[in-house]
Amino acid sequence: MLIEFLGTIWRHLPGVARRRLVRMGQRRFTVTAGAMIFDEEGRILLLDHVFRPDSGWGIPGGFLTKGEQPEAALRRELKEEVGIDLEAVEMLLARTLPKPRQIEIYFRARAIGRPEPCSFEIRSAGWFSIDDLPPELSPDQRRLIECALALSENSNQ
Repeated sequence: MLIEFLGTIWRHLPGVARRRLVRMGQRRFTVTAGAMIFDEEGRILLLDHVFRPDSGWGIPGGFLTKGEQPEAALRRELKEEVGIDLEAVEMLLARTLPKPRQIEIYFRARAIGRPEPCSFEIRSAGWFSIDDLPPELSPDQRRLIECALALSENSNQ
């Protein structure tokens, strides 16, 4: 009976009040969008990022701003950081990281233009063969690239 009573109250609350109550009990997450960008030769674009905690080299991307859609954030970040546009953008995978409480959304895409660092955040940009990735690339970034390749192969079959 108590559950039914609470359910009735819940259903009659304004949507704004319901959302605020739900948010009180939910943990906050940051959200990022990244891209596996391959060229015609099968090489992947990696950026040497100033703020990356490990070696610096990694998959391009960045944080979403409030109200921003993941693909729009990805396009914005790549334009700001290396001056390229994207085509053939497809969502590839998403994952959650308990620490630092982050949701990551990854896409596969092709670059329009030549990537050139145009932000203080990026030291350099480069195309790398899958067999010749930077040695200091983190194991996590390597796994993400391998996963993207496996998913790409499965979708092409």
